[in-house]
Amino acid sequence: MAMIDLKRLRAFVVLAEEGHVTRAAERLGIQQPPLTRLLQGLEAELGVLLMHRMPRGVRPTEAGNVLLDEARIILERAGGVADMVHRAARGEQGRLAIGFTSSAALHPFVPKALRAFHESLPKLSVVLEEAGTAELVDALMHERLDAAFIRSPVGRTPGLRIDAVLEEPMLVALPEGHRFARDTASRLLLTELATEPFILYRRMAGPGLYDTILTACREAGFSPIVAQEAPRLTATLSLVAAGFGISLVPASMRRLGGDDIAYRAVAGSSKLIAPLLLAMRQTHPAPALARFRGLVQRMTAEMRAANPADARVDRGNR
Repeated sequence: MAMIDLKRLRAFVVLAEEGHVTRAAERLGIQQPPLTRLLQGLEAELGVLLMHRMPRGVRPTEAGNVLLDEARIILERAGGVADMVHRAARGEQGRLAIGFTSSAALHPFVPKALRAFHESLPKLSVVLEEAGTAELVDALMHERLDAAFIRSPVGRTPGLRIDAVLEEPMLVALPEGHRFARDTASRLLLTELATEPFILYRRMAGPGLYDTILTACREAGFSPIVAQEAPRLTATLSLVAAGFGISLVPASMRRLGGDDIAYRAVAGSSKLIAPLLLAMRQTHPAPALARFRGLVQRMTAEMRAANPADARVDRGNR
């Protein structure tokens, strides 16, 4: 069946539907002799009689009726192949695998971008994966992911492209009852935290934020006392809530809520900034990935235009 000429199949279907050679030839836009040869060629190819020839027309044989049902399915599928190929070439169909860190997923931009992309291309299958920055970068380089929202700059990783999306300030996360948790409306000086036990996101998983915190503390004149290291930024908040220490986290992590944690802004530390980045391979992106990257860039530009005075929280690339 796979070797049957689609032109012969279509001629057979039209002939069966019209029941008359002249009308079928007119519908196909050909002469009667070529149509007759198409039918004869199909019968010879299959080795069976497909049409009863009658004085005033034709009608399918039992074998012809079986072929008619299958031919309609085959022609319908064949008709959709070109459309599917064109949609895939335009990035409207296929599969896109997008990763994100747990803290990146908490930034409202990420779910908003994913939702907008899905709504604009409902036929495209989007697969999501949450992991640490190092795991996401490895998945990108081994082509298990197409793009990933990450928090930590990954340096000059060969073959990797990093787009700056947004940046936001980092806040001090304090356990309920801490002496600094009483006045959440005012800002804390970083030097006030010099004797506090810190809970940090494990450096191997997110070197960028880890180094940002250490650098800011050292520039303030002290080295932080690192009491615990957590595998995920979200896990640091659990340790803070349990009273194991304090932490510095991206402002959007306040969305996790929790009555056991208080947040305070940091005064005079412009370097305590948490970026939101989009990572992908440097190779020419597939059409679907190019469309996703374009959407992220447009959304970033729109947010920048809507908040021109905001230098951090909802601002795009610097």
